Amino acid sequence: MQTTLSPEFQGTREGQAAEAILRNCVHCGFCTATCPTYQLLGDELDGPRGRIYLMKQVLEGAEVTRSTQQHLDRCLTCRNCESTCPSGVQYGQLLDIGREIVERKVERPAAEKAQRWLLKEGLTSPLFGPAMKLGQLLRPLLPQSLKNKVPAKSPSAAHRWPSRRHERKVLMLLGCVQPAMAPNINSATARVLDAAGIQTLVADGAGCCGAIRSHLNDHEGGLADMRRNIDAWWPLVQGLTEQGRVEAIVMNASGCGVTVKDYGRALAHDPAYADKAQRISALTRDLSELLADIAPRLKPRLTQIKRRQLVFHPPCTLQHGQQLRGGVETHLAALGFEVRLAASESHLCCGSAGTYSVLQPELAYQLRDRKLAQLTPTNPQAIVSANIGCIQHLQSGTTTPVMHWVEVLDEALPH
Repeated sequence: MQTTLSPEFQGTREGQAAEAILRNCVHCGFCTATCPTYQLLGDELDGPRGRIYLMKQVLEGAEVTRSTQQHLDRCLTCRNCESTCPSGVQYGQLLDIGREIVERKVERPAAEKAQRWLLKEGLTSPLFGPAMKLGQLLRPLLPQSLKNKVPAKSPSAAHRWPSRRHERKVLMLLGCVQPAMAPNINSATARVLDAAGIQTLVADGAGCCGAIRSHLNDHEGGLADMRRNIDAWWPLVQGLTEQGRVEAIVMNASGCGVTVKDYGRALAHDPAYADKAQRISALTRDLSELLADIAPRLKPRLTQIKRRQLVFHPPCTLQHGQQLRGGVETHLAALGFEVRLAASESHLCCGSAGTYSVLQPELAYQLRDRKLAQLTPTNPQAIVSANIGCIQHLQSGTTTPVMHWVEVLDEALPH
């Protein structure tokens, strides 16, 4: 796609990056067929091709309007279009650039600005945990819209962390909302890895991966989160502590994983962090990427497998963002679990998409119900996924238990 940048963007980092991405687009429209918002709304401007045209116009100096902003806002950033695109267009990166430019040029209504500020500051705040505990205490009294965002209390096992030491060690990011909303995912991860002879370490100084601020167009805030995490992890990456060197940085939330794997690109312009960021990205693994290694070690110990039917929802950040498909269901099946994908539309987004379900609830709940209609027709005994946002969003629409796949694996191990 030929683009003539306006003088404002000529020679700039964002202009050059956007132009390189746009050059790959041949406006074939294959992406439109797999775009969730286009399928719901039927508007070309609410599909990837239409949004690409909008961003091209912005970069060429066209007037930027509130309508432009809303069409970009309605994108889930699921990156399904990237999996479909025959030309390899990096749509997600282009969208980040386009949203940042539009955010500078279009003033949001005060209520929207306040909501976005509360999300980026509240979800990453140390006060989020106490607030969630209060919400759980008052959950029966909450309106349904709030109750959907407050999970029930976690099982007691959520606070049981293994104490054994192992020669093999990995780092794990606890996440910003997961410790409060679903702490059992982190402890179950540590227990499963412990059973496979791997010790899980946590760096106290690490926090939000940077996705929340970045997706809310606070790119400098997102980069600051990334730098803080690199500083917290670096001593363990380099083996400079008494705990020794870690072999990988493990992510059990695929939304965090896709972000941390992108640190190298995001900080490539920062001479103080570029090399470190590349190293961090190279070490980062989604938890499912460890299954090939740990499954043979775990199989002799799996004495408590419950013969229940599981259906797996692969998050967009796993299957499209990280391009990881098939690993979870293949290895769980090899371990003796009955697990399958939805009969159709397993590639489509469930509507969670980070803060999307808060900012675009009408579309998010339509997508949730559409996803559940594909996941539940055979009455599975549990839905399993790999990202806290998907898990909580899906659970708000069904009585079928929704959990992380590692929790199912943990339940089958003797403790």
